[in-house]
Amino acid sequence: MEKEMYDLSSKFNTFYNSHVVLPQADQDGLYHKKDLNVQRLKDGLIEYNEENGTTYSVEEVCVQGSVAISTVVQNEDSDYDIDVAVVFSKDALGDKGARATRNIVADALQRKTKQFNADPEVKTSCVRIKYAEGYHIDFAIYRRSYDALNNCWIYEHAGSDWTERELNGLTEWFKAQNSASNGKLRKVIRLSKMFCKSRDFWKNMPSGLPQTVLCDDKLQDTYDRTDELFYYTMKEIVNRLESDTSVSAPVDDGRDLTPRKSDTQKMTNWKNRLKSKLEDLDVLFKDSCTKDDALQAWYGFFNHDFWNEQVVESSSYSLKPVFKSVRSFVDTEQFIDDLYPVNPYYYCRVSCEVSGNGWRPKPLSEFLSLLKHFLPHNFEIKCMMVDTNCPQPYKIFWKVKNVGPEAERRNQLRGQIVEKGASIVEHSNFFGNHYIECYIIKNEVCVAKTRIDIPIGRG
Repeated sequence: MEKEMYDLSSKFNTFYNSHVVLPQADQDGLYHKKDLNVQRLKDGLIEYNEENGTTYSVEEVCVQGSVAISTVVQNEDSDYDIDVAVVFSKDALGDKGARATRNIVADALQRKTKQFNADPEVKTSCVRIKYAEGYHIDFAIYRRSYDALNNCWIYEHAGSDWTERELNGLTEWFKAQNSASNGKLRKVIRLSKMFCKSRDFWKNMPSGLPQTVLCDDKLQDTYDRTDELFYYTMKEIVNRLESDTSVSAPVDDGRDLTPRKSDTQKMTNWKNRLKSKLEDLDVLFKDSCTKDDALQAWYGFFNHDFWNEQVVESSSYSLKPVFKSVRSFVDTEQFIDDLYPVNPYYYCRVSCEVSGNGWRPKPLSEFLSLLKHFLPHNFEIKCMMVDTNCPQPYKIFWKVKNVGPEAERRNQLRGQIVEKGASIVEHSNFFGNHYIECYIIKNEVCVAKTRIDIPIGRG
């Protein structure tokens, strides 16, 4: 029988509505910026045509991406991405290539955006305008031709070359999927994006489209509570990414959304960080979980001041001792994939012995079977890498991660990856499902890794 998650749905809904959903006034502001810059492009094209004897004009404009499907979230850095498709006539462009057409758009924009700090940037798939406040507008360039036989327009996108693509396909797909889920899909996507933006030092996280596709694919819409809906969907996404980090578009003949090595790394980063932070939420399923524990756990997940404020408010009314002196925490966790390529050619085996409080050293498994599957406090834990089929020379690295709300209260999450030789000694200081990982590094590649879970009980 599935254990029920501690019910903080009221607080979770407040967080979602007040701190995740972008207010309508801000959404309107994004559309206003879109309109201003489309007009700048049109005005710039008039000047370009006069100088070059051409007749280029924008035949169609279409908002795409997160603005079109209303999944933009609040972001303290105001780094909003506004995607706009501008469509030209294929006949008017003649034999102009994809890059040449992007250059024309950049030239036209530059004529009317001289007040900007940076010139329009020609990228592989768009032309980008950056606002000093952090906004940026991506103009995706298309050309269209009329298919009289099928009575429809054919659209081609200016990427590395001209490629046939649906103009509104993704937006129409999303609206159908979101409607079928009674709006649950949009909620989960917004929360996923909020998580991916939750730490400034988290670089190379996936864009909104791969998140959107996987949230749809793994949506656990049997749950009505938003916190449960989000949690179980994220769990399924981690499971999916453990076996496959590729993502295909639901339209455009299933084009690959993760074709580059950097895209694969972004999906791996998402999986690693999501998996780690979901483990910190394990406390929500324990019978001993308190409201303060639950608030602290969600604070650790989203790293947002709203949850910190709830923790402080809750503890001020609590009769039990709490660690009020530390409410914010430093998230120092590292991931081996960020430091080295991971290719586990070899295995490694780690022994783990526990001693203390009058007990002679015993294997961790024996202690856990004797002591109801949890270690008491103040025991010594010694882990040693005892066997590997990896030939010398190699280096041994370790990671110690303290999991759970108590670690956050004490600002003791840890999780750094360090080189410490063949053994490491730790102590069972406070409750939570902690773990130690061992990595073997050879020729600057992680060629073997293993993990020891160390559950520590309360008091």
